[in-house]
Amino acid sequence: MIDHWDGRRQYHQDFPLTETKQTTANTPFKPGFDPRWCDAPDYILGCTKDIWEDRGIHTLNHYYSDTIHVRSPASMVIGNAGVIPATMATLSEFPNRQLYGEDVIWCDAPNDALLSSHRLLCTATHEGAGMYGNPTGRNLSYRIIANCHAQANQIDDEWLVRDQSAIVEQMGQDIVDWTRDLISREGGPDACVRPFTPAIDSQGPYTGHGNDNPWGAQYAEHLTALMQADFGTVTRNMDRAVEGHYWRHSDGHGTPFVDKTWMGLRAAFPSAKFDVMHVIGMDNDLIGPRSSVLFSLSGRHDGWGTFGRPTGADVFIMGLAQAEFGPRGIRREYALIDETAIWKQILLATGAL
Repeated sequence: MIDHWDGRRQYHQDFPLTETKQTTANTPFKPGFDPRWCDAPDYILGCTKDIWEDRGIHTLNHYYSDTIHVRSPASMVIGNAGVIPATMATLSEFPNRQLYGEDVIWCDAPNDALLSSHRLLCTATHEGAGMYGNPTGRNLSYRIIANCHAQANQIDDEWLVRDQSAIVEQMGQDIVDWTRDLISREGGPDACVRPFTPAIDSQGPYTGHGNDNPWGAQYAEHLTALMQADFGTVTRNMDRAVEGHYWRHSDGHGTPFVDKTWMGLRAAFPSAKFDVMHVIGMDNDLIGPRSSVLFSLSGRHDGWGTFGRPTGADVFIMGLAQAEFGPRGIRREYALIDETAIWKQILLATGAL
């Protein structure tokens, strides 16, 4: 994140823009995009800073299309009308919220568009009343990963996973109890907001699946093997000293930590169907080879694992994961699901309210 944003990235003279990133004044990096942005990461990071840190909330009318499709594990929303009120409510509750863009993995899309996978580390202090209750003064740190399709300088399709369980736990609350209370605050089981599933999905402008970069394919194959119960892929394809960063703001090192995290999820839903929806790979900048995968698990809660005693509830899980590769395989992995959205589906299905 750059402290003084002037609309185009400023580099130290020792690290000039590569030839592919050099742009001239009034020349957009893609047709239809504002020339203030020098490339896709510049656009994604700059829009985010304009909206949140710089308090340009009104710019959402410009950056988001009127008919944007936004999917998160918690809901499906079509249209931009409610985005500004929701953004103001969040900033009222967390006025010092910062969104640090850790990475933007992206690829070209048809018709001069792009598909990005934006990973953010968010920090905030709970200083106002809102969705999480009366202010507690607690400091929070959690991640978000969002895949966005943008065309002609507007985002019109989005898939977003927020580490909601990290927020709830750092507030000092139990995840299941908080979710149960959320259902009540939303009007009860018949009126509450329904978590996202394919049944309530609506086709947006983006109909692709990412790109065919080999790093993306390699990571998608790794996750697919993992979800087929081939957990040996962890030691075969990951650096022994791999860093893992997962839901509930769980951070650790080493392949045993990675194995335990993914095993807990898969064991809870052993018969669930695993699907890969987006795969993006890239290796053409200073960060090195890396990839992003948007995935889903759909099926019954029929095993012992992260979610306790099997309930038989039908559950849909949307997840976003990113990986960075090194000389000994995957050296860093970031993966998010929303545990509160999963528990909401379990509680609604079982009536344990």
